Amino acid sequence: MGQQGSSLSGESRPRQPQRPASSSSDKLAATPGMFVQHSTAAFSDRYKGQRVLGKGSFGEVILCKDKVTGQEYAVKVISKRQVKQKTDRELLLKEVELLKKLDHPNIMKLYEFFEDKGYFYLVTEVYTGGELFDEIISRKRFSEVDAARIIRQVLSGITYMHKNKVVHRDLKPENLLLENKRKDANIRIIDFGLSTHFEPTKKMKDKIGTAYYIAPEVLHGTYDEKCDVWSTGVILYILLSGCPPFNGANEFDILKKVEKGKFTFDLPQVLSPK
Repeated sequence: MGQQGSSLSGESRPRQPQRPASSSSDKLAATPGMFVQHSTAAFSDRYKGQRVLGKGSFGEVILCKDKVTGQEYAVKVISKRQVKQKTDRELLLKEVELLKKLDHPNIMKLYEFFEDKGYFYLVTEVYTGGELFDEIISRKRFSEVDAARIIRQVLSGITYMHKNKVVHRDLKPENLLLENKRKDANIRIIDFGLSTHFEPTKKMKDKIGTAYYIAPEVLHGTYDEKCDVWSTGVILYILLSGCPPFNGANEFDILKKVEKGKFTFDLPQVLSPK
């Protein structure tokens, strides 16, 4: 599930359907959210658990199989006991609503949302390649070609989100999954827990994100959707160099360096020879 970013005020889709028929005077455009089901049926009636894929603070991700079709899905199971606070539940439901509106090849795809007395279930596409973070640890550095391919996909997803007035606000390698274990696997953006809708004419003020990747303007308390572009730039830096542009002994030191926005990049050592 990856580690979710935090508030910095304290510590730190189914296949495309056909458009419904309508008269010229009353046209109804199909949107991704129209085809994501919010089901009150018993989850176990539809899906059979296979194995645990990962665990997080609010629950776990389980590989499940549709009992009818045999199709496998990744299901994020969240215990209601872990989201007792009203704000936590609101954030979860907000994340679901955001995902329902997004349908892009580089964004995690939500298919169905279940709720029963004890749990919430988010049924999503299954990705087997793991986090980009783990791939960075394994490979140390990426070639310019591989880094460009990854960043192009991230920017494609971001551009789509921003056109739909959604800002992620916590882009980092832990929130980028590889679809499979191939070296050229596609990237999927996940974890929309800190995401929100934005108005192009209004600035956001919430100081949230993850220390290494947060944009300076977020720390200043006045920012827009372009904070996602900054975070993507930090990811690109790490892919090419193997280390973050802003480092420190603790989060406070890191944030101070981020706020100044000054960094160096040793080109001869990290870039491939022409």
